[in-house]
Amino acid sequence: MIYVLIALLIWAGGWLLNVRLANGPSSNLPMTKVVIPAIFGLTIVVVWELMVIGFVVNPVILPAPSSVLSRLGQEGPILWADFRQTILKGALSGYIMGTVGALIVAVIADRSDFLTRGILPVGSFMAALPIVGTAPIFVKWLGSDWESKAAVVAVMVFFPILVNTVAGLKDTNSMQRDLMRTYAAGYWPTLFKLRLPSAMPFIFNGLKIGTTLALIGAIVAEFFGSPTVGMGFRISTSFGQLALDMVWAEIVVAALAGSAFYGVMTWVEKRVTFWHPSQR
Repeated sequence: MIYVLIALLIWAGGWLLNVRLANGPSSNLPMTKVVIPAIFGLTIVVVWELMVIGFVVNPVILPAPSSVLSRLGQEGPILWADFRQTILKGALSGYIMGTVGALIVAVIADRSDFLTRGILPVGSFMAALPIVGTAPIFVKWLGSDWESKAAVVAVMVFFPILVNTVAGLKDTNSMQRDLMRTYAAGYWPTLFKLRLPSAMPFIFNGLKIGTTLALIGAIVAEFFGSPTVGMGFRISTSFGQLALDMVWAEIVVAALAGSAFYGVMTWVEKRVTFWHPSQR
């Protein structure tokens, strides 16, 4: 039980340290905003390790972080191949296709009030559906390689981005539109100089939602059919082999990739929509 007591003491120490940093005079410093979540995450990992040792948890049920880290080091080439197959080929390709398609359809629909009124409710309905359930259909149509996963991802990200873009293109007031008319601006100048810039906060909202959906869709779609490589394939087969440390290693890679993807999108958003009140 000594390990359990040490884990509780470390948890309490990390908690008190974070409370002091969060309420201290340096709480608004950029470094402090990075240190606080880092301490929290490190505390969770250490407590997890000590609890697994203290309660003698079977690694089939929950492996220790040290064994997961060891697996990350040992299986680097396999993890990189899975990352390339799932993230770079499946998720990223599908994300780009879905984004481009959604933006094109949104602009086309914007030219017609009939299409706009129809797309918003239908798109909202489709965005709420578990589209990842269509993965077996795409695997049947396109085969088990990354193309079918890219198709699933494209469909999953298409509707959230479409709905947000259509809503954003309507987010201009009559005074702004009248000002463009006084400059004798037609549809396309108004679109590129007024309406698209105004819609950027909405578009980036859809893009950020899509980053999460892309990873989920690519990984889950591999459960329904995949070549002998891919994160979803590896998770499924490793779970069947009771190699839970490999499953957690793949989860760590997916979490890091998803966080980086979302972080890049947030960084771009801050520089594109710096004028918006949400970025102040």
